[in-house]
Amino acid sequence: MRGKSSGAVCRILAAAGLVIIAAAPVRAAAPVRIGIGFGLAFLPTYICEDQKLVEKYAKGLHVDVKVSYQRFLGAGPMQEALAARTIDMAPFGTAPLLAAWQNGRGTSRQILVASGLTTLPLTLLGNRPQLRSLVDLRPADRIAVPTLTAPQTYFLQMQSEKNFGAYDRMQNRVVVLPPGDGLAALISGADDVAAYFASPPFTEIALKDPTIHRVLGSEDIIGGKASFLVLAATRGYIDAHVKIIEAVDKAMDEAARLIHDDPNRAARIFLTHEPSQALDALTVAAVLKDNKDEFGSAVQGIQTFADFMARHDELKMPPKTWQDVVAPALIRSPSS
Repeated sequence: MRGKSSGAVCRILAAAGLVIIAAAPVRAAAPVRIGIGFGLAFLPTYICEDQKLVEKYAKGLHVDVKVSYQRFLGAGPMQEALAARTIDMAPFGTAPLLAAWQNGRGTSRQILVASGLTTLPLTLLGNRPQLRSLVDLRPADRIAVPTLTAPQTYFLQMQSEKNFGAYDRMQNRVVVLPPGDGLAALISGADDVAAYFASPPFTEIALKDPTIHRVLGSEDIIGGKASFLVLAATRGYIDAHVKIIEAVDKAMDEAARLIHDDPNRAARIFLTHEPSQALDALTVAAVLKDNKDEFGSAVQGIQTFADFMARHDELKMPPKTWQDVVAPALIRSPSS
């Protein structure tokens, strides 16, 4: 009798345990909010969204996440949203990233690189055969750049420092034009625009015109690759979500592999997110084939930018090494 009673008690307890387990609340997936903009540089995020790559790698690290990608019309609103904590990660150019890193130094609001996005090369294009370097610019010639804080502006300053010993020698020659307008002005020669510092796919589109030629590229200027865009977050967020940052890096690297291995598919994904009347899938795929190794989590050129900005008092306390400005997950990556 005692054995039967004991068995009955065990069955009752087991049943009760099942009820408790069944009644336990389901843990909600952690939200991960990533800000994005427009352009080919955001292709890795489009792939991550479509393939749910961040969710995939987070699950492998035993973290349940729900990722959303919020589009903004400019860098300013994105960075304001990051500061207001309405998004968790935002894209930065290298120079604005370093400025934000300095401004938040010593606090949980300090900005760090969570992941690289792309090292798409930048190319200075000219519309006169005689224009082969900055030295060949005439007094009336103007150089179009997308914004005054764009990487193109800094590369122009770096080359000006090399050619003239003065980083700001071209300052009064610069005009700010959105990429499409810059391209049109270069081809037409409007407003005395003799040169345009372009990024893909605008570089490739411009070079189809027989009057346009390459003057120099970003790799010529610094002797290697440089990050065009990185994904950044606050130190507080990165410290509190180490596994999420690791998942983002792994996801970006898988997206980069897809771009490298299947540019046709990557082109279709891009055009799904950014339908275009000027670009078709064949054109985008050709651009990706030419730039197949320019995506992924690694960052490049950070120290070069930091050293340049420090020389010209944009950084009062520059990082000792690029590793000072990245998340722990990137410290052992092939970055610079």
